[in-house]
Amino acid sequence: MKRLSIALVVVLLVACAASAQHIRIGGFGGNDTVIVEEMIELFVRPALEGTGITVQYEPISDDFQRYIVNALSAGTAPDLFYMDIFWAGSLIRSGVVEPLDEYFAKSEVLKPEYFIPSLVEAFTYEGKIYGVPKDFNTLAVFYNKDLFDYAGVEYPSNDDTWDTFYAKLEKVAAIDPNIYGLALQPEFARFGALAYAAGFTPFNADGKTDLFDPAFVEAFKWYTGMAETGVGVMPQDISQGWGGGALASEQVAVALEGAWMVGAIKGDAPNMQYGTALMPKHPQTGQRGNLIFTVAWGMNAASPNKEAAFKVMEILTSEEVQQWVLERGLAIPSRQALADNPYFQQDHAEAQANYTVFLGASDGNVLPFHFGEYGGEWMDPINQALSAVMSKQATVEEALREAQAQLDALMGR
Repeated sequence: MKRLSIALVVVLLVACAASAQHIRIGGFGGNDTVIVEEMIELFVRPALEGTGITVQYEPISDDFQRYIVNALSAGTAPDLFYMDIFWAGSLIRSGVVEPLDEYFAKSEVLKPEYFIPSLVEAFTYEGKIYGVPKDFNTLAVFYNKDLFDYAGVEYPSNDDTWDTFYAKLEKVAAIDPNIYGLALQPEFARFGALAYAAGFTPFNADGKTDLFDPAFVEAFKWYTGMAETGVGVMPQDISQGWGGGALASEQVAVALEGAWMVGAIKGDAPNMQYGTALMPKHPQTGQRGNLIFTVAWGMNAASPNKEAAFKVMEILTSEEVQQWVLERGLAIPSRQALADNPYFQQDHAEAQANYTVFLGASDGNVLPFHFGEYGGEWMDPINQALSAVMSKQATVEEALREAQAQLDALMGR
């Protein structure tokens, strides 16, 4: 088992006073509890020996977002805590999260440039960095090799454009009326990556959303059109709750999912032979699109032990810890240096899936999965429009006009 570098241990010993400082760490409950507790025992406590710093993990099994918002407001929040990109912005804007730039400047072992740029940007607000990304996910093309083999069709590849990708899906869907090419989850959390590839941005220069932007309309028609032709299918139409379930059912050849799909396949379709590829490129822009799903470590702006808390953060996000997490198949590391890690070079589906997801964070038009002050409400009209068109309850024009009206009302236009 690898241990933290001598340099990091020396820095910790020199930088921290002998007076006792207790650092509380807040995060998710469930499986995370065992993982973080083991991480603390293997890496954090040994590295802090002799510094006077002690740590305690405080898992929250219920709604963590609600907990941390209330705890920060009440002055009872831990020193360090998880910040999910989907809601981190509201905490940062409220001033309860400590900016980390001054700590980075003094640190010899933790710098923003060590991490994938798109992840750092996701937690940057008004030029300051408020979180150190601990891990992440992006979307990738997960495909059932057996269905492609049966159809005599080449697997999806990193060279695919929308056109070649569609052609492959169309041929697979033609082998049987009950087989479909793509799981069409009616959610911006999947479709949005395609809109970004076409050049769409959620907010224009005026801070508004234009669903009649040609890039958005093109992606919307391409995606929903597969439901009309039978090349794709909404998961609920084959009694599945999500795209991963549709893929695992082996009625669908492809799903656009993150590395969480690996665990789902292990549990629901352990015998399925699968592969992964990067998202297809837009045929005109030549770009891929993707969404960053990430969680960072944030620091309580009211913490009485900020210097000590940052030392703990240095350990929690160190290369040694991320290597340990990666080798256990727990998460995709956020440090750029791990791109050439031997784990990623292994010739098996799980390692290759994780590597594909890792590469997705730095390829094309990649935007963080958050929508400013509007949160999930911003996506709701788009999700409804996708569902309405693919279930033949509305035309593209009708659905987009209704969605635009809802977004205009939400944004106060």
